[in-house]
Amino acid sequence: MNGDLLNILAKIDLLLIILIPIATLILGAIIGYIINARIVKSKIGSATITADKIIKDANMEAKTIKKEAILEAKEEVHRMRIDFDKEVKERRNELQRSESRIIQKEEYLDKKKETIEKKLEALEQTNKNLALKEQELEREYELIKQTEAKIIQELERVASLTKDEAKALLIAEFEQEAKKDAAVLVRNIEQTAKEEADKKAKAIISQAVQKCAVEHTAEITVSVVSLPNDEMKGRIIGREGRNIRALENATGIDLIIDDTPEAVILSGFDPVRREIARITLEKLIADGRIHPARIEEVVEKVKKEVENHIKEAGENAIFETGVYGIHPELVKLLGRLQYRTSYGQNILKHSIEVSHLAGMLAAELGLDVMLCKRAGLLHDIGKAVDHDVEGTHISIGVDLAKKYKESKEVIHCIAAHHNDIEPETPEAVIIQAADAISGARPGARRESLENYVKRLEKLEEIANSFAGVEKSFAIQAGREVRIMVKPEEVDDNSTIFIAKEIAKKIENELDYPGQIKVNVIRELRSTEYAK
Repeated sequence: MNGDLLNILAKIDLLLIILIPIATLILGAIIGYIINARIVKSKIGSATITADKIIKDANMEAKTIKKEAILEAKEEVHRMRIDFDKEVKERRNELQRSESRIIQKEEYLDKKKETIEKKLEALEQTNKNLALKEQELEREYELIKQTEAKIIQELERVASLTKDEAKALLIAEFEQEAKKDAAVLVRNIEQTAKEEADKKAKAIISQAVQKCAVEHTAEITVSVVSLPNDEMKGRIIGREGRNIRALENATGIDLIIDDTPEAVILSGFDPVRREIARITLEKLIADGRIHPARIEEVVEKVKKEVENHIKEAGENAIFETGVYGIHPELVKLLGRLQYRTSYGQNILKHSIEVSHLAGMLAAELGLDVMLCKRAGLLHDIGKAVDHDVEGTHISIGVDLAKKYKESKEVIHCIAAHHNDIEPETPEAVIIQAADAISGARPGARRESLENYVKRLEKLEEIANSFAGVEKSFAIQAGREVRIMVKPEEVDDNSTIFIAKEIAKKIENELDYPGQIKVNVIRELRSTEYAK
């Protein structure tokens, strides 16, 4: 029994050991739940109080904002009412002024209407009077016709001529007199026009030439390179002529080494190649190393230098003339003109001068100045490549201008500057005049003696080919031809027509710079002897 009781007690103790912690945990959970519930309830109460306070504050703030909004709305309505009243007042005043203007216009129109009605009445009366006068004139015209017919019949009877015969005779006499009067009138008009035109033209041209005079002449086909001594000629020739052949092959220019002391002549028609050869030779002489490999090396360097110099020359020409927007390739071609000459005149300087002259002439005449300056600068652009391309420099220049998108006006000026086509614009005529001025002024170009003599002989030959011409003399270096006519064959009035015909023939058959004055002289001498 005791043993069973002990077992029971032991089991009870074990059970108590197990149940007591469990009961403790359950009790702690219950107590924690109760405490947490109280805390949550306390927080809910505090939150409720805070929320009520926030709602109360918000209601107060809303009421304040509402009051402020109502006040602002009232002020805005009051301001708008004032503005509206002001605008209504201004419009009312404007309407009143408009009504006053309309009333004044209506009064003016009423007066105008009355005036027009009066004029119409006067015009109707005038028309009636004119109709009556017209009837009277018709009756008088009929009487005049009848009288004229009677007079004609009487004249035919007295003169033994028909009406057509008398008319032909009178027309022939009137025609002869009219020719004489026309010749005198033409002479007077031409003299007056020439005096005025000469004064104006001389003033414009002299001013233009004075402002843009440039260097006149340059080399033609040869260049001369000075040597430090005659021994240098042998080094330039080289062993068995290797150096001179290498230099000629690399540059395309002929080297003439003769008895001229301390000088070598470079001959060639391409001015750019001749310049490359000149600079190359000068560099080789200064360096002292002259052999085929060194020659080829220096030639390549000089070619690049000359290309840069050509580009700079073209850019300087554009800067000097103020003509911008030109294609870069045309700029390079302009630079090549620095090494191109015509009758000894440098073409680039000539083109710059023509550009300045054309711009000044255009300004005086009220034409397009920039168009004339651009066309003047580019008018000889074809000469930059005429050694390498077939055709005249005009056709080449036109093709280049078209290729690089120049305007139609500039292209026409280039095409017409030597009268290959008829000039259709005033600017084209300006380019012709500027080109002639630049090439014809004294010292601008050189002319060979042979061509000069041929031109004078041709000038006198043209003048002598006309009937009535006794003698002719080319004077003032071919700028004037004086023609003596036979007085018994040519009268004073006919000299005008002879001068015009000779001038036209000279223009058609002779090439010459500038202009030629045709001076026809008629002199009648009567000689008698007193015995």
